[in-house]
Amino acid sequence: MQIEHFDILIFGGGKAGKTLAVDQAKAGKRVAMIEAGMIGGSCINIACIPSKTFIRSAEIAHALRSPTEFGSLADGVGADFGAVAGRTARVVAEMVKANQASFDASGMTLVIGWGKFVAPKTIEVRTEAGVRTLRGEKVYINLGTSAQVPDVPGLAEASPLTHVEALKIDSLPKKLIVIGGGYIGLELGQAVRRFGAEVTIIERNPRLAPREDQDASDAIFDALTEEGLTIVLNAKDLKVSGKSGDAVRVECNGHVYEGSHILVAAGRKPRTQGIGLDIAGVELDDRGFIKVDDHLRTSAPEVWAMGEVAGTPMFTHASLDDYRVVKSGLTGGARTTVDRLIPYCVFIDPEFARIGLNENEARQAGVRYRVAKLPMDVIPRARTLSKRRGFMKALVEERSDRIIGFSMLGVNAGDVMTVVQMTMLGGLPYTALRDGIFAHPTISEGLNMLFATLAPPTN
Repeated sequence: MQIEHFDILIFGGGKAGKTLAVDQAKAGKRVAMIEAGMIGGSCINIACIPSKTFIRSAEIAHALRSPTEFGSLADGVGADFGAVAGRTARVVAEMVKANQASFDASGMTLVIGWGKFVAPKTIEVRTEAGVRTLRGEKVYINLGTSAQVPDVPGLAEASPLTHVEALKIDSLPKKLIVIGGGYIGLELGQAVRRFGAEVTIIERNPRLAPREDQDASDAIFDALTEEGLTIVLNAKDLKVSGKSGDAVRVECNGHVYEGSHILVAAGRKPRTQGIGLDIAGVELDDRGFIKVDDHLRTSAPEVWAMGEVAGTPMFTHASLDDYRVVKSGLTGGARTTVDRLIPYCVFIDPEFARIGLNENEARQAGVRYRVAKLPMDVIPRARTLSKRRGFMKALVEERSDRIIGFSMLGVNAGDVMTVVQMTMLGGLPYTALRDGIFAHPTISEGLNMLFATLAPPTN
């Protein structure tokens, strides 16, 4: 067996992995990255980029179906689903091409194929040209996660769609059943509904988006049901029959829900099975994720894990920060994963965004706080846009002016949330947002109004 030797070997080309590979190759290191076939990682190919492209097409379709409020007239507006799929594919292809160009320019070695550890720090890769064996002085695992199909009778046999297949179908499902009321299910469910399909979302928890506060869950429920989605909560004893793409039936809570397609959006599992991690000396936790310390080091010497496979929050921007952590380690820095402030957005309409604690988490942690809350309806820009649904909500420490959390359901929520995030990162008091001069009319000036409602700290 001929072994190819590298300074750095990266197993998986997600955001953290590909960024590290390009960075270190440009720095003169001999770098190889093993990727099963998705140039640029899952975000570009099957997740963030195609889903948000798809959602944007759905937004346009929705706007064209209800133009009269803005003084426009339109009749017989429909959706060309083939064109929607084609646009999504083009956007993905452009970003894949840009990533490939970056890889080529860096001087790194890209190995396409399925890999597994055959010895410590040594990976065997089955490529189209044959088997290659690679060894790295340092090894970084960045394999991500895959959609999990829950153990529901008949579900696997129904050949359900995951987000991967759902974003590639070229004809609109007539009736879509979504298993899971989390972020992926909400985004894709609303988008498909906006193209004209009937959509039913089935969620086992008593509310949608269960990690959020009750007011956010309720407002999201109201927004989706107003658009005609059917929402089933507290779903118990599910049974599935039929075949997705033909006809499917879901039984739960004594009711039967029928559809043409079924989409599973009920969690994700790490890609850690069948790749020889035991041979590599890499330990897993009880959920199957790779165990890492605050510097993302695994139990094996000179082996790190990054991104979702290491239990990092399942966001591309969190994976990018994992790159910063391991890069810091390479250059003698002290950056760790401790106390990271990781934001996230859910690209439903209205958009949802959060940074820091919500009320549920603050109460569980025993943190005393004050609440400022503002309906979107009072923000002038929201009115001009006819995007009046939702609210802003901030948590401030009870006895200080420090912001500890912010959530928003409303237009441009992600961008507004970033303003609050920078305030938190800079250690500024909430009064900086209350008294700052923001341009009018913008959504962000709602922060002036939001923090003006806050009561002074208690003594």
